[in-house]
Amino acid sequence: MKKHDHKPGWYYRLSTFFRALFGGPVYKIPLDAGFSCPNRDGRIGRGGCSYCYNPAFSPAAGGRWLVSIGEQLEKGKKRKSSGRERYIAYFQAYTSTYGPVEELRCLYDEALKNPAVVGLSVATRPDCVPDQILDLLEDYARRTHVWVEYGLQSAHNATLAAINRGHTFEQFIDAVERTRGRGIYVCAHVILGLPGETKEMMLRTMAALNRCRIDGIKFHHLQVIKGTPLYEQYRRGEVPLFNNFGEYLPLICDCLELLSPTTVIHRLAARVTDGEMLAAPHWSESPTQIASAVEAELKRRGTWQGVRYEK
Repeated sequence: MKKHDHKPGWYYRLSTFFRALFGGPVYKIPLDAGFSCPNRDGRIGRGGCSYCYNPAFSPAAGGRWLVSIGEQLEKGKKRKSSGRERYIAYFQAYTSTYGPVEELRCLYDEALKNPAVVGLSVATRPDCVPDQILDLLEDYARRTHVWVEYGLQSAHNATLAAINRGHTFEQFIDAVERTRGRGIYVCAHVILGLPGETKEMMLRTMAALNRCRIDGIKFHHLQVIKGTPLYEQYRRGEVPLFNNFGEYLPLICDCLELLSPTTVIHRLAARVTDGEMLAAPHWSESPTQIASAVEAELKRRGTWQGVRYEK
């Protein structure tokens, strides 16, 4: 599908992108394709990333073992307001390209059978997209709307090693370059506040992503989930956090000012779906309140997304 031009605003919301492309609201329904992760099953490593316990962030995690993709979609539609909206089938849990091509095709086809589904969004790792999988996604992109969401978290290899990410920034660059030109939109996931990272390092990640010419970004602030290796570091006092949203607000606005104005903002901060799993930090602001505060701060500064963008 053809990419559209964005008119500047305070920042480029995903909802704005969808309304321009589809003429109305589009909602993402998270799904579990039933796959694991090569950083857990021993192919790359075991134990996963130091911060990760997927069910804390993905309401779909574990769902594949209980119900089909089609049933997950129907359940997701019932959680929306009227059931008449259009949807993106969001394969969110763990690494949603980590399987044989034909098995992936069957799962993606099942999602697209639902007449309300207008596209796919597939969350994966940059080291889990061999060319044959990108060929498959390119085939879908000829017929429907497709995003690939690459978990990056940081552009600094020392940080990626410290959180046991299992891949390098160079592998991310390679994945993006091999995805480009196929009609697929590319989103990068970034965590702000990772251990050892300074503000300057986080802003350099924004500049690096600009050079990669990504289409979208999903921001997370570092959250500590009980039972993860990061939780043990936190208990030892080794993990500084944004203890409240007020500490995070200046940084997210600085990041937006540096990002290309055409980069779609999928999310401004992390969300934990099961609050009992969250050790820290505990913020009271809703996503709507966070979005309003970010717009108000940019307005107060007299700035907007991309005001300090350098090509």
